[in-house]
Amino acid sequence: MIFFTADTHFFHEQLLGISEFAPRPFLTVEDMNEEIIRNWNNRVKPTDTVYHLGDIALYFTHPAKLSNEAVLAVLRRLNGHIVFIKGNHDSRDLFKYLDKHNEMIEGKPKFSFHDVGVIVKFNHRQYYLTHYPMMLGIVKQIINLHGHIHHYAVPVRENINVGVDSPETDYLSEKVPFGTPLSTADIELMVERKFDDYNKRH
Repeated sequence: MIFFTADTHFFHEQLLGISEFAPRPFLTVEDMNEEIIRNWNNRVKPTDTVYHLGDIALYFTHPAKLSNEAVLAVLRRLNGHIVFIKGNHDSRDLFKYLDKHNEMIEGKPKFSFHDVGVIVKFNHRQYYLTHYPMMLGIVKQIINLHGHIHHYAVPVRENINVGVDSPETDYLSEKVPFGTPLSTADIELMVERKFDDYNKRH
């Protein structure tokens, strides 16, 4: 199976607490990290693929090797093959470090990397996976899955925020535990209900 997520911001202490931008009611980054890891692994199997649409972590040390080691240690605990699309907080140095310490899982690399975006297709639609929201204009059967804007949503029906802070998970029938990657079924339901919501408003 394939899943989607964004904006995990592991180790990002400044995001802790309740805010309109990124509500994260944790006392420590360790608590936040562990919650994401637990909820991720409750859904994702080792053979699944997760598209992570940017902003993996925000943790800087001198030397940078220490923070890179810490981020790698967290990512190795996450189930699945992870396809990273570079976010504005993801450094080239981190990507190089992860690639250098990559490992094979079931004959496939644990990590793979893209600078800008990826297109995937399922159930008669194309999905453009990017970190930043894209304004696609009037399109048919093309949806932009993105992160970056945390607890905000683009008021356009063709854009779906898949980040861990996304308010658009409210379109789902059941609350998704914090940090849980979204399945293709989740995405389809979010698209369908956002379309319905958009049509009612216009």
